[in-house]
Amino acid sequence: MTKFSKAFWVANSVELLERLAYYAVFIVITLYLSNVWGFSDIEAGLISGIFSATLYLLPTFAGAYADKIGFRSAIMIAFGLLTLGYSGLGLLPTLLEGAGLVQYDMTTTFSGLESSWLRWSIVPVLVLIVLGGSFIKAVISGTVARETSSETRARGYAIFYMMVNMGAFTGKTVVDPLRKSLGDQGLVYLNFVSAGMTFLALIAVFFFYKSVKTEGAGKSFAEIGKGLLKVLSNGRLIVLILIISGFWMVQSQMYATMPKYVIRMIGVEASPGWYANVNPLIVFVTVNFVTSLMKKQTALTSMTIGMLIIPLSALAMSFGTLIGSDYVLGLHPVAFMMIVGIAMQAIAESFISPRFLEYFSLQSPKGEEGLYLGFSHLHSFVSYLFAFGLSGFLLEKYCPDPKNFSSSIEYAAATEHAHYIWFVFVGIGLISAIALLIYGYVTKRMDLKKLAK
Repeated sequence: MTKFSKAFWVANSVELLERLAYYAVFIVITLYLSNVWGFSDIEAGLISGIFSATLYLLPTFAGAYADKIGFRSAIMIAFGLLTLGYSGLGLLPTLLEGAGLVQYDMTTTFSGLESSWLRWSIVPVLVLIVLGGSFIKAVISGTVARETSSETRARGYAIFYMMVNMGAFTGKTVVDPLRKSLGDQGLVYLNFVSAGMTFLALIAVFFFYKSVKTEGAGKSFAEIGKGLLKVLSNGRLIVLILIISGFWMVQSQMYATMPKYVIRMIGVEASPGWYANVNPLIVFVTVNFVTSLMKKQTALTSMTIGMLIIPLSALAMSFGTLIGSDYVLGLHPVAFMMIVGIAMQAIAESFISPRFLEYFSLQSPKGEEGLYLGFSHLHSFVSYLFAFGLSGFLLEKYCPDPKNFSSSIEYAAATEHAHYIWFVFVGIGLISAIALLIYGYVTKRMDLKKLAK
């Protein structure tokens, strides 16, 4: 049986806590920004898109800095910032309400920030979360790289990804009970749950995280800068990142579009947190099986299979409003088809994500794991930057907020083509899948030419 170090298991355990904290907030981030802070669909989409995109851009630089100061120090800085950030998301609305600047009637929503400059006070708090999260993205995955060998790396990343999805499942579980029992006040309180989880992770790292593998600590900034330029000059990796971004543009709609879409098409009784939980549950169940199944295949082959599944998942989501009004297995048809689509995305993710991380880790020289694994997250920077902004525009056009309409008939007419949203993402997924097939063919020919020389 494969044995891993104590640092490996501590890193994976606190990753579970960090993912719990993150997904509890992120699954309803657009609802939080609109319902509590008064931002429109487009504004909420752009803010959450920039927030999440930056969270995936900075690991490139945070990973390089973590190589310099040491992973333990970097993780402690990360969880300190995250605890402050999540606490701020909960405290700010409460403080504004206490000062009489925001009203909340316990049955509908907050009000008072729609036209006030105070709503932008959320930005510094989001910056704290971005900075803390950027270290986590690079350092935890970098720890897996350092604490495994070439023989155990695929298995190590399968365990890592399993822990990620356990945390995601648990985090999304707390959302719907809070929202349904406390209304939008629950969207505020869940931030304190997240702050508690990151504080617990901070304590665990302080007492238990110690690694004897410290390659890279003490590098000069000139050396780190040279390493960054080396990574950015790798054209093959840049192209792969852009292609894989298509998968994440579709998958990210579970957070960008789905929560508002199901609540507006089904009603407040919809449970977006539970629907989203299908993703980590399916990944948790299938990721080890898929990794074992594909162990004799190249990482690119595994990723290609996943990319061919993803446009079909968006197509399944579009069927929710087209199959009639009869409930399926006790579920509203929109909810049922959303669950089917999310399950398909999870299977695609099991084929793509662990092998994608493995592919990048194998490119990293000793002592630069944080740098390269930070760079591997740039696909999410590209995808989230465009996916959330696009979602905001599509929601306002095809599935707008019912509060803006005076009658149910008028609203029904406005949402007649709500399923068109998913057709857009079918197209994005299909283009990305074809691009990866071409990429595999071209890179294989390039490698054969090199061997022939």
